[in-house]
Amino acid sequence: MRTLRNPFLNWLVEHPTAAGFAVVGAGIVLLALLPILLYVLPIRKVPLRYNLRNLQNRWKTTLVTALAFTFVTGLLTGMLSFVRGMDRLTESSGHPGNVIVLSDGATDEAFSNLPPMAVEQLPRDLQREVQKTEDGQWLFSKEVYVIVMYMIPNPSAGGRERRFVQMRGLDNIPVAAAVHDVKLAVGDWPREPFVRKVDGFGNAKEIVIGHGVARAFGSDVGKKMLEPGDTVVLGPETWVVSGVMEEGGNSFGSEIWTRDLFVQQGFGRENSYCSYVVRTASADKAKLAAQEIKNFKLERNLQAFTERAYYAKMSETSKQFSFAIYIVAVIMAIGGVLGVMNTMYAAISQRGKDIGVLRLMGYRRWQILLSFQLESLLIALLGGVLVCVVAFLLFNGTTVSSIISSGVGGGGKSVVLRLIFDTFVFGFGLTFSLLMGALGGFFPSLSAMRLRPLESLR
Repeated sequence: MRTLRNPFLNWLVEHPTAAGFAVVGAGIVLLALLPILLYVLPIRKVPLRYNLRNLQNRWKTTLVTALAFTFVTGLLTGMLSFVRGMDRLTESSGHPGNVIVLSDGATDEAFSNLPPMAVEQLPRDLQREVQKTEDGQWLFSKEVYVIVMYMIPNPSAGGRERRFVQMRGLDNIPVAAAVHDVKLAVGDWPREPFVRKVDGFGNAKEIVIGHGVARAFGSDVGKKMLEPGDTVVLGPETWVVSGVMEEGGNSFGSEIWTRDLFVQQGFGRENSYCSYVVRTASADKAKLAAQEIKNFKLERNLQAFTERAYYAKMSETSKQFSFAIYIVAVIMAIGGVLGVMNTMYAAISQRGKDIGVLRLMGYRRWQILLSFQLESLLIALLGGVLVCVVAFLLFNGTTVSSIISSGVGGGGKSVVLRLIFDTFVFGFGLTFSLLMGALGGFFPSLSAMRLRPLESLR
């Protein structure tokens, strides 16, 4: 990713979520100090009843202005919900004790090419760090990863005809499931001979599909999600679903698993693997094991990462999108502030006589300023609360497809994720709306404060 010259912008790119929390924190502090400010300022002398009656009597203008806040803040919270869902996905992918081994120079398993290898080929001290299952099998998974084409059955005219999905071939599927902490929601893991007879298709090779894939494929055939026994066409062959993974919020929910030989023979990866994944006892031991594997010389040099570090690199897409969101938020905020200014200026021009009467009643200039500023904040609060409620109903839990990528060498993975509308998004949206209201109402309030009583009554 390109480095920016401005250190502050660099920090935003590298820590977009931290920057967002800082904005929300500042908003919370301001809201916490609001009662003190209201006590210090003689707020009771501000004509709040006049403002409330005006908002009620001019409800159409108030509603239109609040909807402007709703549109701008709604777009922002929708994008933030996507980023939060992406962050949750990458954070939950990968076990802390896992090490992923790639070929030297590869940053993504899609571009890695490894010869067949066994745990027994590793140095003795490294072998002792590899965990085992209860029945004594090494927690070591040989994996071949490809992108395959799925033909949508009976596509609508002019509609989508195919999807590109990720298929992972594994030498021992139950062991791989233990390595990656993946469990089945329904069905069984494929076992020898990994082929099942299906009526109308003959023998079909068995697959296990992720929860996100099951939902996406199910929508293509008018079902909520695919179930064991359903068939899909991947590449030149028909496959039968043996099981569906539990919904765990990680990237494996967007994959299809099957026997390694099927993938190697069917998709041009004969006698080779893309990655090896090995389980160690802890995150610290995983880091040491990754370094030892890098120093270990086999037929060729190896590249190794802790699995968490590997998927953390995949969050580059999320970081770039987060930075883009904050840039777009600034642009939208400028438009929102100008819209509020225009509305408030129009309101003040129509209420010049009201302001003159208030001044003759003894209200001072600062009280008029604060009165109209609070009116702008009330509209912003109304719009902010409205959009947060609507956005929560629309966005939270909604399933979308996206790409996670390290931003290096073009590698990436197609994933199915859920949008997350949490307290952070709610706080950011409400704070953003109030800041727009405060800035948009300030200059019109100054204009109202400067009106002379007698001239405004003419």
